[in-house]
Amino acid sequence: MKSAVETLEPTKVKLTVEVDYDELKPSIDHAYKHIAEQVTIPGFRKGKVPPRIIDQRVGWGAVVEHAVNDALSGFYGQAASEQKLRPLGQPSVEVTEIPAQAGEGQLKFEAEVEVRPEIELPALDALEITVDSTEVTEEDVNERLDALRERFGTLVGVDRPAAEGDYVVIDLKAVIGDEEVDSVSGISYQIGSGNMLEGLDEALTGLSAGETTTFKATLAGGEHEGEEADVTVTASTVKQRDLPEADDEFAQLASEFDTLEELTADLREQVASIKKSNQAVTARDQLLEKLLEAVEIPVPQGAVEAEVHRHLESENRLEDDTHRAEVTVDATEALKNQILLDTLAEKLEVKVGQNELIEYLVQASRQYGMDPQQFISTLDQGGQIPAMVGEVARSKALAVALRSIEVKDADGNVVDLTEFIGSEEEDAAEAPTAEESAESAESAESAESAESAESADSPEEAPAAEAPAEEKAEEKPAAKKAPAKKAPAKKAPAKKAAAKADDAGETAAEEKPAKKPARKTAKKADAEETTEA
Repeated sequence: MKSAVETLEPTKVKLTVEVDYDELKPSIDHAYKHIAEQVTIPGFRKGKVPPRIIDQRVGWGAVVEHAVNDALSGFYGQAASEQKLRPLGQPSVEVTEIPAQAGEGQLKFEAEVEVRPEIELPALDALEITVDSTEVTEEDVNERLDALRERFGTLVGVDRPAAEGDYVVIDLKAVIGDEEVDSVSGISYQIGSGNMLEGLDEALTGLSAGETTTFKATLAGGEHEGEEADVTVTASTVKQRDLPEADDEFAQLASEFDTLEELTADLREQVASIKKSNQAVTARDQLLEKLLEAVEIPVPQGAVEAEVHRHLESENRLEDDTHRAEVTVDATEALKNQILLDTLAEKLEVKVGQNELIEYLVQASRQYGMDPQQFISTLDQGGQIPAMVGEVARSKALAVALRSIEVKDADGNVVDLTEFIGSEEEDAAEAPTAEESAESAESAESAESAESAESADSPEEAPAAEAPAEEKAEEKPAAKKAPAKKAPAKKAPAKKAAAKADDAGETAAEEKPAKKPARKTAKKADAEETTEA
């Protein structure tokens, strides 16, 4: 087989492939065998019809068409691999020549496909990254203590106008013109939470129990989503949360400590740990931003449009042009990030070990509320493991890149992130075997094609022998469809410690699980619901 590549655009190439008859012959033999099992010819048993009889009765055209359909995707995949192409979608294939008769001729086809563009990354050691200091202030500790007190607070009715932070039991009615389009009653709402209608917080502020007011708001859901309505709200009761005193008694109630001093000391340690974790998350995010700023990344529009179509189709919103524009921006940004991180992983020769992949899949299973074994089995059956390898490799690439950069805090001190980004020594100790490395590399390449090609058109039949025509060829068999939501959407941990950094960064207020008071506090707070006086 011979192949050649012509660059049409920064993100599109034309692959020309020539296949000798001898290489196509196994597919031709398979075509004869399959047709022999399907046709009924007097004097011959099914499956035993000789090729010359099939040529006479069915025709060489049907045989070669079957053979081309069977072999085209394999030859395309082999040629793409030999030319080291990184497809980002399904190819558009035109068959230009086929064997004219049995025993002679060749198959020729051209495939145009969008590929990952070549980009030049800046020198990593020239980048500067600054993160916040890990200094813990009294205000930090008090905020954490107050949050703990709120979990053990009680709601008490008050005879005054409602203010921010108060809890109000309300009745709501929305009217458009003369039509009442929605109504709810007896729901509790905390002023300032902003999780209902826009303008509700302002309307409730200053409202006493039993008072009513009206305001205009844009409805956020239902049949009239996006329409402006006149909303009437009535405050039935107004309550404030009374917090327990911060003393030794509270420390014993909310934790395993006997004194407030011991509790606050532990809270200080928790804040310091979270700030340290957030340094790693901030450094990672800053690195990605700086790389994106330093590199011009051409984006394959076909891959973006395919992803946008898949997304809108899943939501049944193909005609929503406003939402389409929003999704297009998100899809373009996501594909830019993917191209950048794949290039970075390749440059740094990132390898994904089996333990790293399993750890990531176990964490992902928890996000989906599934048993890890069942989750991994489901992904494996759906051919989605390669996509997961790609996710781990991209996140690990950022961690490995950070090892080449001097990260400093706001005070100019060098920050040691080894706990979160690992080290070369740890990588060497956990290095995958040669076999695992080969499998991971193959999986990563498959994932790169699968994640972008998942919404492309279905492959059509190959052309008949008499008339070569432009058709769609299947992707390489290894490039299975990625999860519909690119599951999971969270960032993949580079190492065990990197996962901690991700968790802490996503929710800075979460308590470090290794501390006793955090565990006991959580248990008690869950069991003890907020009471009302």
